[in-house]
Amino acid sequence: MRKQVRALFSGSVQGVGFRFTAERIARHFEVTGYVRNLANGKVEIVAEGEETVVKDFVKAVEEAMSNCVRQAQTSWSEADGRYPEFGIAY
Repeated sequence: MRKQVRALFSGSVQGVGFRFTAERIARHFEVTGYVRNLANGKVEIVAEGEETVVKDFVKAVEEAMSNCVRQAQTSWSEADGRYPEFGIAY
């Protein structure tokens, strides 16, 4: 079943290559969506795909950036299919 996750990462997550790392990791998973910096200092990932694949993707990002992430919050919903690929949103 295709799902969508919205993951918010806080900590020292901006200015450390978080977005570029997430985009690189996404190439290894069948996910679509985006990663972007938020004005409040957090980084947001919205990703869609098969639920287990999306979970593995978010886990891989958390592990790769574990020295920067203090907290991660996720919320799940049904995928809406509006993202053709995964990329950095500005």
